[in-house]
Amino acid sequence: MKIILLGAPGVGKGTIAKLLTEFDGSVQISTGDILRSAVKEGNALGKKAKEYMDRGDLVPDSLIMDIMEARLQEPDCQNGFILDGFPRTIPQAEELAKLLARLKIKLDFVANLDAPREVILDRLTTRRTCCNLSCQAIYNIKNNPPKEDGACRLCNHQTIQRDDETEEAITNRLETYNLKTAPLSGFYEKVGLLKTFLSLSAKDTIAEIKKALKA
Repeated sequence: MKIILLGAPGVGKGTIAKLLTEFDGSVQISTGDILRSAVKEGNALGKKAKEYMDRGDLVPDSLIMDIMEARLQEPDCQNGFILDGFPRTIPQAEELAKLLARLKIKLDFVANLDAPREVILDRLTTRRTCCNLSCQAIYNIKNNPPKEDGACRLCNHQTIQRDDETEEAITNRLETYNLKTAPLSGFYEKVGLLKTFLSLSAKDTIAEIKKALKA
């Protein structure tokens, strides 16, 4: 499969992407992952990106697209890929369309994951993350809790609620998403690639996406 996953923070993009990779061997690609990988490898693109990141600046779209182009041409992408949370803006979507055309890659569709605001708030405010930077396992105090004392079940470090997962912070993130990223659904709807899936149950959402792929 070759798809893009869109959706607000907390809608389940990461979970859905991971489950889809188990379906047909497609790889999950996120902007953060490819930036960190390029920096770690220390290649020319990674060194450029590190300069921006060390200054606390946003990596420019032109550099992100260069790194994305290199990533999409790696051997593991031949089986397919799932772009998780990229693109984020209309200009990025326009540049990605040019890149895919140049690489002769055709998307199956763009999966827009949708969930009510109260569901997203509940998911994120009940999320806990292991404070061990080499672990960072994610839990949910309702349906996948850490140990009774709040320790990580994998490495025994304490789990924490991230600063950006309080109700106030999540509200701000959702407002930013609606302002900057939500218009992407309209962009992809115009070019006939958008399919919207309700994201309440990962199992049901995966089943619907698989059905759409077969169609």
